[in-house]
Amino acid sequence: MATVIEAVSGSRLLSYAEGIRTAYVDAFGGAPWGEGPEHADGYLRRLAEDVHRPGFTAALALDGDREGGAGDGEAVLGWATAWTTPRPFPTSRCYPQISAALGEDRTAAWLCGAREVDELAVASRARGTGAGSGLLDAVTRDRADGRCWLLTSVAAGAARTFYERAGWTPVTHPAAGGAGLAAYLGPRHPAGAAAPRPL
Repeated sequence: MATVIEAVSGSRLLSYAEGIRTAYVDAFGGAPWGEGPEHADGYLRRLAEDVHRPGFTAALALDGDREGGAGDGEAVLGWATAWTTPRPFPTSRCYPQISAALGEDRTAAWLCGAREVDELAVASRARGTGAGSGLLDAVTRDRADGRCWLLTSVAAGAARTFYERAGWTPVTHPAAGGAGLAAYLGPRHPAGAAAPRPL
C-alpha cells in the first residue's frame, strides 16, 4: 500500500465524504471513542460547516495503489483538519474544559489565534505507515510562528503517545480516573518550553 498525503481544499475534502465516513467509523469505532455510523454522519454535517472557518486547512491520506477517485470510499486512509482558534475563546463543545484547565490568561495567549488541529484520523489498515505523521505535518507545517495546538481524550493512550513522540507538549493535568481531555502544544509553539508538564 502506497500512502499519498495531499493538502486539499475544503471542497475537495468534502468530495471524499464517503471515504471519510468509512474511515471515521474504523478509526473511532473502538475504545475509547465507541462512535458508530450515526456519529460519522454527524461529523460530516459539522465538517460541511467547518470548511468555512477562518484559516481552515485540511489534508487527506489516500491509498496510492487504488485507481478510484473521490467517489471511491476505500481510497481514503485518513484525513486531518485544522483552523484558526477565534478570539474570544469559544464556549461551545469541549472548549470550556480546556479554558478551565489552563486559565483565562494562558488560554488567550497560547490558543487564541493559533492553528487548532481539530481532527486527525487514520484507518486501522494504514496505522504504522507514517500516515498520521504526514497528515499532522501537512496541516501545521506552514504555520510560520509555530503556534499550533490540539486536544484529545485522556483515555486515548495510543493517540497521546503518538503526539508526544511527534514532539507535542501536554499542557493540562489529567483528571482523576483518567477522564477528560488533554491539550497539547505543537513542537514549535513558543510557549512549549515554558509550559508546565502534567503531573
